[in-house]
Amino acid sequence: MKHLLSTADLSREEAIAILDIAEEMRETGTRQVKKLPALRGRTVVNLFFEDSTRTRISFEAAAKRLSADVINFSAKGSSVSKGESLKDTAQTLLAIGADAVVIRHPDSGAPARLAATDWIGLPIVNAGDGTHEHPTQALLDAFTLRRQLALREGVSPLGRGLDGLKVAIVGDILHSRVARSNLWLLNTLGASVTMVAPPTLLPVGASAWPCKISYSLDAVIESGVDAVMMLRVQGERMRAAFFPNPREYSRYWGLDDTRLKALEAKGHDTLILHPGPMNRGLEISSAAADSPASMVLEQVTNGVAVRMASLYMLLSGDLI
Repeated sequence: MKHLLSTADLSREEAIAILDIAEEMRETGTRQVKKLPALRGRTVVNLFFEDSTRTRISFEAAAKRLSADVINFSAKGSSVSKGESLKDTAQTLLAIGADAVVIRHPDSGAPARLAATDWIGLPIVNAGDGTHEHPTQALLDAFTLRRQLALREGVSPLGRGLDGLKVAIVGDILHSRVARSNLWLLNTLGASVTMVAPPTLLPVGASAWPCKISYSLDAVIESGVDAVMMLRVQGERMRAAFFPNPREYSRYWGLDDTRLKALEAKGHDTLILHPGPMNRGLEISSAAADSPASMVLEQVTNGVAVRMASLYMLLSGDLI
C-alpha cells in the first residue's frame, strides 16, 4: 500500500487487513506504556490547509504512539498565506526530512495530485479533501461497527467484514466527504447503506450510487437499521439556503429525543455514530449524543488505532 487516498481504492481484503492491524494497535492504548517502537526515526508531517482539531490530534497521537517524530504544519500564518504553491510547500517538507505526509485540503483531489506527481515521492494519507473523501474516518467508523457487533456476538472481530449490516447515513450528504468514504467502504465490507437527506442536500448523480435513497428518517427508523450515522450540517460550505431554517431541519432530519425513543422501541440495539464535531440540537439531540447507544467517544478512541494502523502499513514496509 503506497498511499491511502480513497476507500474506493481498497479491496475487501485490504480493508479487513487494516482493521485487523488496528485491533492490535488498539490494545496498546490499554497498556501503561502506550508506545511502540515501530516507526522510531521516521518523521510524519501533518500538512493541514484546513482547520481541524480531532483529525490532526488523532494523527499526531497515532504517529507518536508509534514513536515517530511529528511536524504539524498549518496553512494559517505560513508561506501558503503568502501565495506559496502546494508543490513548493511539499518539496520544502521533503527537504526537511519528512517520511510521510498527512494532508487535509479544502480542494477535492489535492492529496491525489500530490501522490500522482514526482514532487516528493512520499506516502500520502488523505485526511480529508474538499467534499471528496475522508478515508480514515470511514475506516474508524467501520472498525467501531465491527468491534461492537463482535462484542455483542461474543466473537473475535478479526477477519470479519460487515456483511448484512444495515446502515443509515443521515444529513448533509451533499457536502460530506465522510458520507462518500463510508458508502464505498461499507459496500466493500458487505453492508447495505441508505442515504437519508432532504433533496437539496443530495448531490447530483446520487441516484446512481450503490445505496438506497430516502427523504424520511422516520420511515428508515421504522424499517429497522443496525446503525444510524448522523452527519454535521456544514454551514461553512453552504452558499445558498438548502433548508428553510435550523428548526425545520431538526424537525424532519434530526435525531431528536422522539426519534431516539423510536429507535429504542424497535429493540434492535441500533448504534448511533457521528464523525464530529456535533451540532447538538440540530442534527442530533443531547439525549441521543449521550445515550448508551452513542459510539461518538468510542469513535475517537478507535480513530487513533486506525490511524496507527494506516501509518504503520505505509511506513513499515509491510505491504498488503
